[in-house]
Amino acid sequence: MNVLVIGAGGREHTLCWKLKQSPRCGRLFAAPGNAGTAKCATNLPVGVNDFEGIKKAVIANEIKLVIVGPEEPLVNGIHDFFINDTALAKVGVIGPQKKAATLEGSKAFAKAFMSRHNIPTAAYDEFTAENLKEGEAFLTQSNPPYVLKADGLAAGKGVLIIHDLEEAKKELREMLLEQKFGKASSKVVIEEFLPGIELSCFVLTDGSSYLTLPMAKDYKRIGEGDTGLNTGGMGAVSPVPFVTEVFKEKIERQIIKPTIEGLQKDGMPFKGFVFIGLIKVGEEPKVIEYNVRLGDPETEVVLPRIKNDLLTLFQAVHEEKLDEISLEVDPSFAATIVATSGGYPEAYEKEKIIYGLEGQQDKMIFHAGTTQQEEEIKTSGGRVLAVTSFGIKHQEALKDCYETLSKINFEGINYRKDIGFDL
Repeated sequence: MNVLVIGAGGREHTLCWKLKQSPRCGRLFAAPGNAGTAKCATNLPVGVNDFEGIKKAVIANEIKLVIVGPEEPLVNGIHDFFINDTALAKVGVIGPQKKAATLEGSKAFAKAFMSRHNIPTAAYDEFTAENLKEGEAFLTQSNPPYVLKADGLAAGKGVLIIHDLEEAKKELREMLLEQKFGKASSKVVIEEFLPGIELSCFVLTDGSSYLTLPMAKDYKRIGEGDTGLNTGGMGAVSPVPFVTEVFKEKIERQIIKPTIEGLQKDGMPFKGFVFIGLIKVGEEPKVIEYNVRLGDPETEVVLPRIKNDLLTLFQAVHEEKLDEISLEVDPSFAATIVATSGGYPEAYEKEKIIYGLEGQQDKMIFHAGTTQQEEEIKTSGGRVLAVTSFGIKHQEALKDCYETLSKINFEGINYRKDIGFDL
């Protein structure tokens, strides 16, 4: 079976790496891919939102299954595009249809979904420029810190946590009136701050049956001790040591099951990944947000722990036979550390030569922002590489990651030295 992975980051390289291990996998393609995917797949020069270009590639290469990595094409309706095109209708797509993808595309839509299906989350309200004064009054009546979220997609950067009331009001005005996050902040969700520790829960579903994948803990802040600006993710660990069997059962009963049942009740067909951003408040799980695809860098610790043939899992999703599959998971810890370009998540330079990758073929090094130029691999993004290792304990896995990273270098390389510090 010929397979296409859409996307160009570390998540997509990990998907290609895992799919390539399947004896069922014929020719494997990535669009547009990166220097890492080029090692295990054929890169196609097609953008993730170029649906017509993707259609041509699917037909020309006789592709039977498409895995959508990033959220934007899903929110823009790529699955619906396939369903509504007679030449593509029989091609399997892993990723939800547009309506269900709105769970990630709109924070307000997701909060209303949780409210409707009694899924535990923070109290909230939503505001636009038309009722800005009401938003400011809502902040005045709330307790700090204040959580402001751009309603739409903002590349992981549309969430602000502010301790000062006047600063919170100023940021609200900038989001709504000056479009601080573009169209994404034309509506803003203000919600109560939940004190606790965060984790990521991944569910693979065919719309009715589902498998709960290994959970992970990721680290979003650029600085040591979770300080500084938010990023797309600086590292991750799986499994999560503080997730006990009792806590896992609460997540299943209070959150996962009502989510899958809610999708069915609301008539939102869903074939793909539900990524549930959770927070442990005391001993109770609450939902921070939904995403409708795998997370990055969590993918780099979750997929390596899955023993199953990934293509078999995806076929079962497409054929709605996921209830026939039992998930097999490696009990070892997996950790990943992300190496970023100097200056990220703000302005950074590209096209820096990456040294030290040769001779490390036995290591799990997933490319995120890289490009191949003749014999050289160069940086092309803010997050450049993710190095993953296994260990009996998470400390051992992390130690191995850091040893591998010590042999890799490019101008301006930066990575956190304290991933897992709070475990």
